[in-house]
Amino acid sequence: MIDFLTILLGLAPSFLLIVLGGLLRGRLSTSAWLGLDKLNFEVLFPTLIFVAAASRPISASDLLTVGPAVWAIMLFGLFLGWTSRSFGPKSFLDFAGAWQTAWRFNTAIAFVAIGVAQRADAAVLAVAIGMAVPVANILAVSALSRGGNLGKLATLVKVLRNPFLIASVAGILVAVSGQNVPVLVLKPLEMLAQAAIPIALLSIGATMKWAALAKLDAFSGILNATKLVALPATVLIVAKIFGFEGPLISTLVVFAALPTASAAHVLASAFGADRERVATIIAQSTLLSGVTLPFWIYLS
Repeated sequence: MIDFLTILLGLAPSFLLIVLGGLLRGRLSTSAWLGLDKLNFEVLFPTLIFVAAASRPISASDLLTVGPAVWAIMLFGLFLGWTSRSFGPKSFLDFAGAWQTAWRFNTAIAFVAIGVAQRADAAVLAVAIGMAVPVANILAVSALSRGGNLGKLATLVKVLRNPFLIASVAGILVAVSGQNVPVLVLKPLEMLAQAAIPIALLSIGATMKWAALAKLDAFSGILNATKLVALPATVLIVAKIFGFEGPLISTLVVFAALPTASAAHVLASAFGADRERVATIIAQSTLLSGVTLPFWIYLS
């Protein structure tokens, strides 16, 4: 277990990049920031996920262990998040837009955190993300579809076309095959992957509503407590009860403790849900994770 101050110092540069993004917000137009988000979503982060997943061989047992574990974490988040229903908006569509923040996760901060959590494993995290992305999207799109007009086929197409899902599956297939990606192909992919995190952190800061903490109420409080406190605490308690330990548990704790996905408001907006409410919860989750995430990394 590493020193708590070391963890804070390790995460500080990343959170400073988020602050810098906030300071640079006015230097670029809204369309420019949206363009950076699009580049990250379609190219840079999928490349990062692929490179991380394909970086070492993965056994079938890894998939059978990591997959059910992250699915259970997200389903528990869905269940706990539902307890906020009576405190939320009357419209189910607006509620569903916010509800998804209880189980979705910020991939950018995931790879930042894994670099600080010395007992965790980046390759295991990549597998976790690969197994979690499709389920996270299915749950979110299904919930929003119930309040919207998207049919089952359109929902399935939306999930299958997700770049994170495609990159995750491709990386896992390479890792399971035991084959190495040719150096001529891998090097440019690694260069793209290195650009993903700083650009994502700047963009998070540029789009974040910094006054969001003042709007913390019972509804958003339950959703944030679910994502930032209840899920990682449950992973640690279950691990303690059954005597589980090692890189897998540390990685699952980090995964469970991540703030919610910064793009959740984009999906909410696409379905016509209250985008402003979701953006506020995302900002709260990201800001509060500056306190909670180092704590969980330390305990893992």
